[in-house]
Amino acid sequence: MAQTTYGGSNPLQQMQIYGVSFDMVGKQPIVLLKTVDGNRFLPIWIGHPEAAAILMKLQGASTPRPMTHDLLSDMLENLDAKCERVAVTELRDNTFYASITVSVGGSEIEIDSRPSDALALAVRVAAPIFAAEEVIEESAIEFEHEVEDTEEVVDKFKDFLDEVSPEDFASGDS
Repeated sequence: MAQTTYGGSNPLQQMQIYGVSFDMVGKQPIVLLKTVDGNRFLPIWIGHPEAAAILMKLQGASTPRPMTHDLLSDMLENLDAKCERVAVTELRDNTFYASITVSVGGSEIEIDSRPSDALALAVRVAAPIFAAEEVIEESAIEFEHEVEDTEEVVDKFKDFLDEVSPEDFASGDS
């Protein structure tokens, strides 16, 4: 299933983490989400610690002591709670917002989160990742043809990053 809703009526698209890169101008990490059912890519600027937390898990690296997101994962497990999904829910004033949906005791709880923390948790617990359709429409980069070549995407994305800033997403310019 590639689509669900957030808050009852807001449609969500299922996403996957395509990679983590760096904005060459501001040296800021960017996580790149890709729609599962298409060629739309959603870049989200994140902090260095969260980028490291996401990359470490994606690359199978471990630390001698639990990092913050490992601790959260362990807490959920020990409390018989489960992270059902994470979602990038909104873009407001150049800031992305997200939620973590946790099930515990037969009910679901939505917890406000930064997207970077939600994604770092999702990669640890294998939770599905979603983004609100309106966020994708407003901020995604779309390729016209099917993308098979990872290097091609990376090259095009690097070209895009050379010319874009976070403020461009608020005004809709590209």
